[in-house]
Amino acid sequence: MSRNTFKAAPKFWGNFKRLSPRQKQSVFAAWKVFKVDPFDPRLRTHKINALSAALKRTVYAVEIDGDLRVTFYIDGDTVFTTNVGSHDIYRK
Repeated sequence: MSRNTFKAAPKFWGNFKRLSPRQKQSVFAAWKVFKVDPFDPRLRTHKINALSAALKRTVYAVEIDGDLRVTFYIDGDTVFTTNVGSHDIYRK
């Protein structure tokens, strides 16, 4: 999977900026694993059924730290990160 292109939604960057320095550090640590394989078992990647149904595409989340999650979907060879935050992002 390391040959994928990665893109992040503006909503992801907006919420990322609001994270604490410790949370940002956790996101960066997870990114090192994610960019090699978004489905690496260390990330505990799982499908978000309600969000997938709402967006009419398969949406996944990775567990970063505690309640911190990043949502994403894959379209061809591009991985789109859509949001970062607590479980509340599953409803947005």
